[in-house]
Amino acid sequence: MTEIGIGIIGGGYMGRAHAIAMTSVGAVFNTALRPHLEMVAATSQASAERHRAASGFARATDDWRALVADPRVEAVIIASPQQTHREITQAVAAAGKPVLCEKPLGASLADAQAMVAAVETAGVPNMIGFNYIRTPASQFARALIADGAIGEITSFRGEHTEDFLADADEPANWRCRDDANGALGDLAPHMINCALAFMGQITRLTADIETVHKTRPGGDATNDDQAQMLCRFGNGAMGHLFFSRVATGRKMGYVYEITGTKGAIRFDGEDQNALWLYRMDDPAGQQGFRKILTGPDHPDFARLCPGAGHGTGYQEQIIIEARDFLSAIETGKAVWPTFRDGLQVAEVIEAARISAKSGKWTEVRDVL
Repeated sequence: MTEIGIGIIGGGYMGRAHAIAMTSVGAVFNTALRPHLEMVAATSQASAERHRAASGFARATDDWRALVADPRVEAVIIASPQQTHREITQAVAAAGKPVLCEKPLGASLADAQAMVAAVETAGVPNMIGFNYIRTPASQFARALIADGAIGEITSFRGEHTEDFLADADEPANWRCRDDANGALGDLAPHMINCALAFMGQITRLTADIETVHKTRPGGDATNDDQAQMLCRFGNGAMGHLFFSRVATGRKMGYVYEITGTKGAIRFDGEDQNALWLYRMDDPAGQQGFRKILTGPDHPDFARLCPGAGHGTGYQEQIIIEARDFLSAIETGKAVWPTFRDGLQVAEVIEAARISAKSGKWTEVRDVL
């Protein structure tokens, strides 16, 4: 076993999740690398100290540059706002340290391109934090499709819907400003990543973007509340993707339906321990979607819980992600999804913005 010092930039919602994951991952997966929480960086020293005490970091700082430069910080996790991702990544890459960055990769396509260039030029292990696709159920769904269980895929429908801004009386906050913080910049990357994971490249699309609540107490909303796109995948299949932060009643609507020539698959993130599978070759009178409860026979489940149907949660997704990041560092081999996979998502989002402005179908290759 070899210890590795972890530095986390940002101690809030995602920084805390990554801290818990790094504390737990060695015991869960018996990793060869055993992380310890070396340093946390936040916007003020007082805030950093609070995060240090709450999560068990050895040290705290209000200067992310000091964290990146510190020799006892051997790998860096970026859990700060997306507008900061590019500058931090470039510094981490220049220091020759592995980096895990929360989604989206950057605040723009240009940011994402620069970040990929930085890590690939430096040759450092890199990953982007698409955690939802790591549930045992979704890993199982990918294996079913790869094995041809539902035949040739003909269509994909996916959504990422939540309702944290559904109330028009909710005061305007930072989420209501800047394109990168709107539904297309904030929620869409997860579902686009999901679509790419199952279906491969999106070649062309047409998109629509909307601000539902333009005025809120305390200010106007200058970005989008919801967006949708029709798309075609490289294999010829049709797709429809929808993203909303004003979807009343939805808390974690990470949903996909995949239809093939021999069957179909359904999944809903609000019931993340179940996968629904339909097979056309079931006997007449027994056909219909069957609910498969995840258990130790499904990917990564056994390490997290020994009891079928007992379930895993959000934090377990991040622990699986931590295992993958440590594996990439240990072996020097890329583990999906890398920064380049994050760039592919950014390219689709850029194409969607162009399409929404023009009102026309847009080829994704045209934004490269």
